[in-house]
Amino acid sequence: MTAHLQKHTRAGTVLVVLLTLCAMLSRARAQNDCADGNGVLDMTPPKDIAVPDLIQKLGANETKVRDARSHYSFKQDLMVQTFGEKNNVDGQMHEVSTVSYDDKGRRQENITYAEQPTLRGISLSEQDREDVRDFMPLVLSTDELSLYNPTYAGQQHVDDLDTYVFHLVPKKEEKNRHYFEGRIWVDSRDLVIVKVCGKSVPETTHTRKNQPQEIRPMFVGYRQLVDGYWFPAYARVDDTLHFRAQSVHVREILKLTGYKRTGAAAANAKP
Repeated sequence: MTAHLQKHTRAGTVLVVLLTLCAMLSRARAQNDCADGNGVLDMTPPKDIAVPDLIQKLGANETKVRDARSHYSFKQDLMVQTFGEKNNVDGQMHEVSTVSYDDKGRRQENITYAEQPTLRGISLSEQDREDVRDFMPLVLSTDELSLYNPTYAGQQHVDDLDTYVFHLVPKKEEKNRHYFEGRIWVDSRDLVIVKVCGKSVPETTHTRKNQPQEIRPMFVGYRQLVDGYWFPAYARVDDTLHFRAQSVHVREILKLTGYKRTGAAAANAKP
């Protein structure tokens, strides 16, 4: 988020969890907690697979998820709110769009609803848009995963799923490119990501006095099963961003719903 300087300065079970989160979010006061829904972290290594092999299979399976998702359209609903005194909403941005992909896998987005933003203290930058497109619904194909150093953290029960937990940091940060930094939870049976918690990096916190700061909020995201694939379904931000001149409490909800096969994939689908 960029400081805006003013004078005021499994499938069914997972879906139930997502709907519960959505219902609770409107009244939740606590900020993001990566531990929501998590059991005790068991730091013993996997029993039936070596960690390097696990990482290799994760990349291969995530590539399948990425390729399969490019044959679907879906609804993207983004709500961003800022909060003032007594944790009351003092600004909002709400945007709904339909997302699909062309025959070369390029993302196509058609905005179907957009209200006039009234956010206080911040404005959405292109980096924020990139977070919504690429990081909050994180999918790590083999090529993308090769940009990171994944560190195995252990095994953990998340809601009704058994998962392997990894901490990700980028191997190196190239100029004008952004990366994910945080934790991913990998389903122990399907070996794909089912939960993420982290932020995009780098930030631009140290700038000259009159230059805007880019501070990235923490987010947590979840997936759900669609036609046998774990697709990104829901992500949220609930964070306080500490800018040079002020601190801003931001809440962000991203819902990805209504996945439908398109083109040849729809024509070849079994009835």
